[in-house]
Amino acid sequence: MALDLSMPVLVVDDYKTMIRIIRNLLKQLGFSDIDDAADGTEALEKMKQRKYGLVISDWNMEPMTGYELLKQVRSDSGLCKTPFIMVTAESKTENVIAAKKAGVNNYIVKPFNAQTLKGKIDAVFND
Repeated sequence: MALDLSMPVLVVDDYKTMIRIIRNLLKQLGFSDIDDAADGTEALEKMKQRKYGLVISDWNMEPMTGYELLKQVRSDSGLCKTPFIMVTAESKTENVIAAKKAGVNNYIVKPFNAQTLKGKIDAVFND
């Protein structure tokens, strides 16, 4: 699947500053259509109303975590093919394994820069 910079991207994080940082990094990489959601529940609602080319979600959120969001997305026939990158401050091996088993396309540990994000996005679309 080729990388399309005009595709809509959904950034999910309960921390407004992190959303702003990721949005700015995505803009640096050439993306322009960027939506955001404050938690998994809001993200799921948005995903049911609009088809996103990529979801970048934080792991730790309330009430629905990024991990729970990932599992919901993968179990929904209309959403299950959506590329999904998980972002977390923790690099715990068991979290990475759990996310992989749940069907995450890639995993980023905070803090990260535009180059790291680009590498992770490229890896997802060059599979």
